[in-house]
Amino acid sequence: MSEVSYARPSSTVVLVRPASGEPELFMVRRHSQTSFGDAYAFPGGIVDPEDKLVHEYCRGVSSRDADSRLGVSGEGLDYYSAAIRELFEESGVLLANPDEVAEGPEAARDALNDGSDNWADFVLRNELELQCDALHYVSHWITPPSIAKRYSTRFFVTTMPERQTAIHCGGELTDSCWISANDVLAAGRAGELELHFPTIKTLESIARHKTFDELIDWAASCVEWGVTSMLPIMVERDGKEAVSLPGEIDYPGIQT
Repeated sequence: MSEVSYARPSSTVVLVRPASGEPELFMVRRHSQTSFGDAYAFPGGIVDPEDKLVHEYCRGVSSRDADSRLGVSGEGLDYYSAAIRELFEESGVLLANPDEVAEGPEAARDALNDGSDNWADFVLRNELELQCDALHYVSHWITPPSIAKRYSTRFFVTTMPERQTAIHCGGELTDSCWISANDVLAAGRAGELELHFPTIKTLESIARHKTFDELIDWAASCVEWGVTSMLPIMVERDGKEAVSLPGEIDYPGIQT
């Protein structure tokens, strides 16, 4: 039996804004050479060591609250920091006051992406207040054990800040768009774009909420109701490989 690989801690951010119809989400297209090559997803990535060094600049969520919400011990704020960092690196949207960035947000983002600066130095140098309370924790997805590259990803929802613009970085990301959850799901079903399973399930949850206010109210209530960690398992159905979720009849350990 092959050894199960470690699921790397990660954060993903669903950036939303009101629209004339259903609320719109900021979707990005991954470069074909990345882990989720050519698929559309939300901004996000793995938790970096620098994320632990900025806890004192996290505002609105204490370390204890972060741990309690995410069901971890000591590293809860790492996920919040990673969410804010990845959102900034990949979309240019900063959940802090961009006017406080001495070198300017665009130059700072470029420096983070090309490795000439790092997140901890950037935050400490500019004394940024990271708006962790703007992030609503809504789901936790863990890559199936049978897959080589695995992630333990916390999904957050946040509102597009005023006076900022979202645009993909042009490195790991090759395209981006604002689109409703129902429209991107329809495009995925039609084969017009590729979506991975956790993205699809997140979109399905969001699509149930037809207005921006309903969506944000739902996102803000998820922690109160309880966020379940989802570990899909690959099974065989009718001779084909399929995904089984906890609670489904063919999920391992379920008695029939």
